[in-house]
Amino acid sequence: MAEETGASPRQARPSMTATMRSSSFLRDHQQYRPQYKPENHYGIDTVVEDLRATSISPRDITPFKGVPSPENPPTIVESGVSHGLSHPNCTPRTGAHLDKLVATLFYRSSAPRASNVIPSPQKGPSPQPSRSPSLHAAAPAVPAAESDIPPTMAPSSSLETYPLEPPAAEPEPLDHLYGSYVTPMCIAAFLHLMTAFPLPPSSTDLTSAHRCLKLDPSQEEHPVVVELTVAPAPSPDYLSLADLRKHELIYRFEREWNVDVALRADTLWRRYPRLVVFDMDSTLITQEVIDLLAATIKDPPDLAARVADITHRAMLGELEFDSAFRERVKLLTGLPATIFEELRPVLDVTNGVRPLLRALKRLGVRTAVLSGGFLPLTSWLAGELGINYAHANEVVIDETTGRLTGEVKGRIVGKERKRELLIEIAEKEGIPLEQVVAVGDGANDLLMMEAAGLGVAWNAKPRVQMEASARINGDSLLDLLHLFGFNAEEVQQLSA
Repeated sequence: MAEETGASPRQARPSMTATMRSSSFLRDHQQYRPQYKPENHYGIDTVVEDLRATSISPRDITPFKGVPSPENPPTIVESGVSHGLSHPNCTPRTGAHLDKLVATLFYRSSAPRASNVIPSPQKGPSPQPSRSPSLHAAAPAVPAAESDIPPTMAPSSSLETYPLEPPAAEPEPLDHLYGSYVTPMCIAAFLHLMTAFPLPPSSTDLTSAHRCLKLDPSQEEHPVVVELTVAPAPSPDYLSLADLRKHELIYRFEREWNVDVALRADTLWRRYPRLVVFDMDSTLITQEVIDLLAATIKDPPDLAARVADITHRAMLGELEFDSAFRERVKLLTGLPATIFEELRPVLDVTNGVRPLLRALKRLGVRTAVLSGGFLPLTSWLAGELGINYAHANEVVIDETTGRLTGEVKGRIVGKERKRELLIEIAEKEGIPLEQVVAVGDGANDLLMMEAAGLGVAWNAKPRVQMEASARINGDSLLDLLHLFGFNAEEVQQLSA
């Protein structure tokens, strides 16, 4: 016991105290250290002297703020690249569903507005602005007596028939003030407008992203077609997509900024159409065939004007298309059947149609033309353009004289028949209607546009612009591809 009592106490194992530890476990316990390398500098004076000849580029480095969160999302900063990993509007969490709305803004560069399109009664229209002469030189000042909404602007060609409060006159159109293209101010105004619509109950924040799909060829830094994705979409319990498209705020925004807004739900079918159906007159071609026929008859001299008046009233929806068509054909009695061959060189194919059809063919999309005109010309044009299906009216020809009798064989290809044909072609090809696109300009196209997943009004009559799912008022039908999400480079590759 004495020996144990007198023994020296056992030494404790050496360890690092708190003041000796660093914040890195690896640095404290690593077994291998790289060989010693002498520093390039031997004091603060040499460091300062070397910095005098060194150009330092400022670089923002986002410090780490602890655990990543929606308020402090993780960010990669390396070699001049700053990339945020936050994705609240990219893809929903597992089991969740995020409704996104896609708005495609088309700047109407081919239809510039004059100042004070709707002048006040106390003051005449303001003078034509000198800004951007290349775009606005063709738009003369609008006299007060002739002031009206342009015929290709929804929803009406007359302020008296506009169902809601007409838009107030602007001292200067906003696209004149901020730029003749889809400007950042235009995008900001649209996003602010979207905050006016209630979100779904489970959502609190509105997120957005945008892509420039097409630039102005003359000023390539100016976008003229922009795609905006907004998530989540406005609550469908408050406002359906069909009603949102006709909302007065959307219409006011279009007029203020001189744009067309196409609103679509961001679904898989939006990007992958499989059947595109066209009207012919004033869509695939710039003319009305029946008016061309009437213009060839010199006796009576007012025949062309009478036929054109019936055509105009039918396209506006004031007359039933079937009866109007029979009435016009009756006026063509006695024309030789060879007139259809004579009209072939006269047909003026709409700008952008040929490259559009090449692009659709490369995408594997089937095409059809459903015309309220005449089958001989429609079938010939479909063959020339490579369209898969062609349907139109057959006129009766006297076999003895070889002239038109003024009668029509079978059912008139009017609005009901166009819808039936669209559905029949889709069923034959095994294509769901959600992947069908219908393009037209007249009231007789409305039913087929309603049956399709997307109905596009192309430089259409006012009523059609108001009822269609989307509208394009431009100078090239090739812009239709932007509604599917293709940018200008992709459009060029597809249509080359």
